[in-house]
Amino acid sequence: MAETLLIGGAMLSDSTARDRNIARARLKFLESAEPPATIVPEGIRNSWQRSKYLGIGTDEVVVPYQPDYDRQSRLVRAAAPVLDRLEQVLAGSDACVIVTDRKGWVRDRRVGEKRLSAHLDRVHLAPGFSYAEQFVGTNGIGVALEERRSYVVLGTEHFNERLQKVACAAAPIRNSVTGRVEGAMNLTCWNGPERTLMAALVQEAAGDIERVMYEFSSSHQRALLEAFQQVTHYGDRPVLCLGQDLVLANSAASARLTGDDHRLLHEAAAELGHAPRTRKQVQLTGGETALMRCRRIDSSAGAAGYLLELAFEDPSSDRAPGGAARSRSRDGQEAAKPWPLPGLAGTDPAWNTVSRTASRCARDRTPLLLHGETGTGKSALARAAHALTGAASVPVVVDALDPRHAPGPGPGTETGLVSVLHAAPTGPDRTLVLRNANAVPAAEGPAVARALEAAAARGTWIVGTLDRAPGVPDALRSCFAEAAAVPALRHRLADLPALVDCLLRRIGAGVECSPDVLPPLRRHDWPDNIRQLESVLRKAAAGRRTYRIELGDLPPALHSAGSRSLSAWESAERDTLVQALLETDGNKLLAAQRLGISRTTIYRKMRAYGITLPVRR
Repeated sequence: MAETLLIGGAMLSDSTARDRNIARARLKFLESAEPPATIVPEGIRNSWQRSKYLGIGTDEVVVPYQPDYDRQSRLVRAAAPVLDRLEQVLAGSDACVIVTDRKGWVRDRRVGEKRLSAHLDRVHLAPGFSYAEQFVGTNGIGVALEERRSYVVLGTEHFNERLQKVACAAAPIRNSVTGRVEGAMNLTCWNGPERTLMAALVQEAAGDIERVMYEFSSSHQRALLEAFQQVTHYGDRPVLCLGQDLVLANSAASARLTGDDHRLLHEAAAELGHAPRTRKQVQLTGGETALMRCRRIDSSAGAAGYLLELAFEDPSSDRAPGGAARSRSRDGQEAAKPWPLPGLAGTDPAWNTVSRTASRCARDRTPLLLHGETGTGKSALARAAHALTGAASVPVVVDALDPRHAPGPGPGTETGLVSVLHAAPTGPDRTLVLRNANAVPAAEGPAVARALEAAAARGTWIVGTLDRAPGVPDALRSCFAEAAAVPALRHRLADLPALVDCLLRRIGAGVECSPDVLPPLRRHDWPDNIRQLESVLRKAAAGRRTYRIELGDLPPALHSAGSRSLSAWESAERDTLVQALLETDGNKLLAAQRLGISRTTIYRKMRAYGITLPVRR
């Protein structure tokens, strides 16, 4: 029996007194800038501060609704038998069991009594709605997913007043194989003295769902392995089996596919729906096209994944009937294949196209205009294409923005730029690169054009480069027979791992890069493109603390996804915050203590600066 307290002449249970004290602490916290009182449990204090910082309402429940979702997902199917059993046990009681996905979206709900069901409908705790902390504030589901552990939220501990009539306990549901949180199990009931058993019940239910999911995984894996072995037993064509947590590939497929190709093929297979067998063409990351024959594999636990049989274009197919059409198709596919250039890296289709164009123009001595954002590697591309011809010379690069190339002192005097162009070595094994051709003044265009044409007449390969500024003067346009666009780094992020490896080899000293470094590199916009990436890697390599570049070696700006320009003071504040988080292994409380600020301020500053550093809460 619950103990009682005598307060103001009235007998109150200890739970009622506690609720009132928590309610007073909550109101005081909402009305002041001070952190919650220590009477409030630490996890609830932290959640209140996050909720207040996010501007969560306290008197209305406003949550997003997503009516279209996969009602046959592995999580929902694994939870169904557990919820069925609990529904029978809880029939007629004032309790409800709920399952959400990893982002807090409610996927199933079973309620014991109509009055509680009506209340939960009014506060939108129903399938299709999200009960993530960022929308509702402090609640069992939201806190359990934020803290990645079981949690109970009682009555007045809820941030929103409309939820304070109930108590809820939630526990994360984890994938037993990967350890990843797949969702949450929640038990909600009217707030009362019997709430103490909630945590144990919800943890037991979450464990039951995890065991069913593991059985599903084992069944899926057995079905995929059996289908894979049956197909690969005969022949050596490329075969791939794709499940949620399993990828099987024979050597013929492994030799031609990458991890990004696996993702593309899985997405293409999923788009085909539930058709038992069908074909589809898929363009891979290297530009190559594969004809995919797809068959869905089912297990006793439902859909396990897909069996893919791949076919690539046969080089001898142009000799078959209709060979002309197939030859054109093959030529198109060949044009999309990777085209390696010395000292450069990348297999992005747009990069392949410009690499092939530059190589062909270098071989045929066709004047080429390369355009693209600053730092994309236009001059480097010209040098690599020149080297591919086997020439022993080094390209001559002349920059129209070089102040030494300013016009002469008087009318009729040859400009410094024209003089340099005339003095450049020419010949069949020579390349002349005019950088920033758009910076050539219109009045000097004719003289510059004559200098370039004279060099081209001697067999020199002429290359012009320009950024996104207005194009070259009219007089220069006739100097370039072809033009090609060099893609920005943010448009070819699939090439990032290869580019990082290439740049690190250029830096030398056997520098390696930790896999943790790639995610923040992918999130960055790279306004100065590859030039900026190389600069970042050089600085990180110079300041690294181990044999390889780690996450903490990156500059603070790489951990921020903010879109606006920062003042010098703001940049310094952001850098100090990132450094403190890195030094405390992402512990916000320790970082706040080190900086002499509150944990709430840490959250607010991280949001303001778009800090994306993966940190612990």
